[in-house]
Amino acid sequence: MQHPVAYRTAARLDAIRGQWGALLAAIETPPSPRTWPPAETRSFLNTGTADEGALLVEDRAPLALRPHPAPANLDALDAALFAERSVFDLADTLAAAVQRTTPDDPRRWTFPNPGAPDARTAAGSRAHGLHWAALYVEGRVLDEDTDPEYDDTGRLVSAPFAPLPEHLLHEAARVVRACEQRLARILTPDAITGARGLPIPCPSCGGVLVVRAAPEDPPTVTCQTGEACGADADRDARGRRVWEWPACLPLLLAAEQAGGEGTASPRAA
Repeated sequence: MQHPVAYRTAARLDAIRGQWGALLAAIETPPSPRTWPPAETRSFLNTGTADEGALLVEDRAPLALRPHPAPANLDALDAALFAERSVFDLADTLAAAVQRTTPDDPRRWTFPNPGAPDARTAAGSRAHGLHWAALYVEGRVLDEDTDPEYDDTGRLVSAPFAPLPEHLLHEAARVVRACEQRLARILTPDAITGARGLPIPCPSCGGVLVVRAAPEDPPTVTCQTGEACGADADRDARGRRVWEWPACLPLLLAAEQAGGEGTASPRAA
């Protein structure tokens, strides 16, 4: 049975990959901290109007961080550099500990080689960008490909990866959580720090929705109805349905469209 930390870390890696395009767009967009959603996120999700100058990031191939001589949003650039460097270094660490693949195995993480004759070879697997690095880390966290397997000749060979030791699992969880938090600070507004009610009802039971956020954590949305709510979301310690980040993003966008700021709720305890 997988360790719960492994599942949470894999989910955070998936969230980082899903938000990477929006973060790249944010680098080229002046920050607007008092607007929800930020202009770069609204454009990425195609929820803005035509005169907002939508940024098309789906045409980037690959979604790789590139040099920006004059980035419009330095905080977004710093977050992208932090996430990319952290995930790359984490992949190096995990590969050194558990990788047993042959050199020609496409699942292999290749380390940087500064002495290589060309830039792509020198970068190793980092040349493929954060998406590939995050997928590699996710595979190691979930202990994928850790059983013996048959090669092309039908011969049983040893597993390409060893199971990840628990101390490295927790290190991976720490690094990935830090990356997710850095991205969330850019792609969520300062205005929702704290707790406040949303101007839309729970999509399942019609109850009051409350958004909560802290400087160190991404926002979450909670239905105040309690155990009677049947929404497809996890429950907190009090039995309330909670949408974690980024699952709560559609609710926040709907709230912005319905009334913008919302009002403080006396039930936001």
